[in-house]
Amino acid sequence: MTTEKTKKANYAFILSMIIFGTIGIFRRYIPLPSGMIAFARGLIGMLFLLAYTRVRGIRISFADIRKNGLKLFLSGIFLGFNWILLFEAYRYTSVAVATLCYYMAPILVILVSPILFRESLTPVKIVCVAVAFLGMVLVSGVTNISGVGKAEITGILLGLGAAVLYACVVLMNKKISGISAYDKTIVQLGTAAAVILPYTLLTEQVAGQAWSGLTIICLLLVGVVHTGVAYALYFGSVSEMKAQTAALLSYLDPVVAILLSALLLGERMTLAGAIGAVLVLGAAILSEVEWPARRSESKKR
Repeated sequence: MTTEKTKKANYAFILSMIIFGTIGIFRRYIPLPSGMIAFARGLIGMLFLLAYTRVRGIRISFADIRKNGLKLFLSGIFLGFNWILLFEAYRYTSVAVATLCYYMAPILVILVSPILFRESLTPVKIVCVAVAFLGMVLVSGVTNISGVGKAEITGILLGLGAAVLYACVVLMNKKISGISAYDKTIVQLGTAAAVILPYTLLTEQVAGQAWSGLTIICLLLVGVVHTGVAYALYFGSVSEMKAQTAALLSYLDPVVAILLSALLLGERMTLAGAIGAVLVLGAAILSEVEWPARRSESKKR
């Protein structure tokens, strides 16, 4: 029976997924290099979570942070460059296509888990990987070479690169233990910002950027709302939810991104692309479902 506490957690989690799904829209209205946006997101998000934990009276455990120091540092590096690639993907291709490429990350995690964690690769998961790959082919538009430009291909490759890095973040987090979600996220966001800063200064034109009122507002929203608030909602709710429920609801993110890209940005998807989107999302969702045969098998163990 669902308790009132669980209901509130579900609502908070859904809201965090909706917020994450809108970030691509705001990226379109920030005329700054991707490195600068990623740096601002990490810094502002970290400062917000520090303030949030202080207000809530949540203490930071420096002993736990030291114990997981190297893993937190590496995951923070992966997170930062993952953001850069994703924001660059938004520049070169549609929000819908970039987001779908990004959501190949769960499939990549499935593929490497048997090697890194000795998790069994079931027939269902093998089928899901194959279906997701087919869907990605349709979304990319490679079956219609004449209709795919260089920029589109670049955006797709950047989105897939972001997926690889996000998969690395997920896999690294599976290795991190004995630390609270807030401590982990604060360090990861701070590390991401610290690593991105020198990269941005060395590779991007920082001076002379157009800092309009709209740019500043959108940047603050991405840092506070899409990073700080969204992560606070996410980590404040996920511990109260069933793992399967959280996994299924997480796919609200790409669904929202696809819908908003069509409604607000006027982005259109071909029939093949739409079929591919259904295949990618469907495969990702089905890969998270615990089937009866698998449940009974796990019970025997």
